[in-house]
Amino acid sequence: MRRMKLAGLGLAAMLATAVMAFPQANPRGFSQIDLNGRYVSVFFGRPSLKSRTIDDLLGELRPGSYWRLGADESTTLTTMTALKFGNVTVSHGTYSIWAKRNSNGTWDLVFNHQYGQWGTLHDAAKDFASVPLKETRSGSTEQKMNITLTKEGDGGAFRVHWGNMELTTHFTAG
Repeated sequence: MRRMKLAGLGLAAMLATAVMAFPQANPRGFSQIDLNGRYVSVFFGRPSLKSRTIDDLLGELRPGSYWRLGADESTTLTTMTALKFGNVTVSHGTYSIWAKRNSNGTWDLVFNHQYGQWGTLHDAAKDFASVPLKETRSGSTEQKMNITLTKEGDGGAFRVHWGNMELTTHFTAG
């Protein structure tokens, strides 16, 4: 078990070092949780609203298009255990993750086998799973986009907060 923890931390450090080698205009963010000795982490760019609103930015996103959930390099999720999002299972591994805005205004969290690419280079042919995201509006405003993983029972919550928008989904260790 100790070896697996060290491997998880080593992978996170390796990803951080690799990203620092490329020039990035936005700071990078990192969130991680421990699910019974197996880590789940997310590594992402943190764009700022500046003088814009989240509704201005979302207005530019056409239905059916993908958002890289951050800035610069694609957002990466690494899991040392299978994760279950309802009836969808995501095996252990490293993936790029994307938010897809559907024509009816709902959102999906999309898992893609390709990772490490620049965030505008989404290859939909490598998508393998998607799960619904719930959109809510928060009373607090986040100027820099943030993604958090929080432990909940035998799983956790995935949360994107930017402006007053929050996108969330829940998972269990599978």
